[in-house]
Amino acid sequence: MPSGAVVRGAVGYCGAVPIRRKVVLSGCAAVLAGCTSAPSPQRRAGVPAEEPPGGGRARPERGPASLTARPSGSGGAVPPPGERALGVAPVRDALLLVPPGLPADGPVPLVVALHGAGGDAAGGLAPLRPLAEAHGLVLVAPDSRGATWDAVGGGFGVDVEVVDRALAEVFATVPVDPARVAVAGFSDGASYALGLGLANGDLFSAVVAFSPGFVPRGPRAGRPAVFVSHGVHDDVLPIDATSRRLVPPLREAGHEVAYEEFDGAHVVPPEVARAAVEWLEARWGA
Repeated sequence: MPSGAVVRGAVGYCGAVPIRRKVVLSGCAAVLAGCTSAPSPQRRAGVPAEEPPGGGRARPERGPASLTARPSGSGGAVPPPGERALGVAPVRDALLLVPPGLPADGPVPLVVALHGAGGDAAGGLAPLRPLAEAHGLVLVAPDSRGATWDAVGGGFGVDVEVVDRALAEVFATVPVDPARVAVAGFSDGASYALGLGLANGDLFSAVVAFSPGFVPRGPRAGRPAVFVSHGVHDDVLPIDATSRRLVPPLREAGHEVAYEEFDGAHVVPPEVARAAVEWLEARWGA
């Protein structure tokens, strides 16, 4: 989709509810101070400043955003289609969406979908749910422990552990293709997706960030490809203070970045969501 295209039918997602500016801004105040790092103090020890550009090598030690769950790569039966809670947390659980029409024995692609501030797992699914069946995507949407993701407020913490448990459950029950695992998100969820994706490039081959605010600081692993979109009329996370600032350093660090600007506000237009999924498929050779 060309930059500046007019997009109709867009829906704003802050989880499953309409965007409320005051809620989102409370989680993203760091944007005005600089969009490539989160504010201090850190909640988990050992979070260094951003790695210099070109830091795509494997890390000598695990960082606070590191995930341990990995797909086995072995075959198995795909679960019946439908949506279900994973049971990885007593409250604010994660949701798994398995669309109909998947090959019976896999392997299948997986996208981790992260909600915006004030949202929930259902809101995390919302932008990509309409595309899951047509494109054969399994979606898993964790829930943040608080109103937004921990790294947005200062440092990676318990949210990483919940995401890891959700992934471990999915990998144990769904034959996921290790080469086709991505993380996506909107708004605060997009910022968190960038943080997790860059820290776990050995797991995520791609990151999709719809209207992100910043890139949380921390060690990086691998060089996942990145898709970023942003509305030029976004008054929640203004584009000049966010995506236009964070995309160039990603490219300088060696990441392949697809960047889409559109004539809209703080939303995920259907056309942009579709462009992101088609970009994923092109990356994965689907």
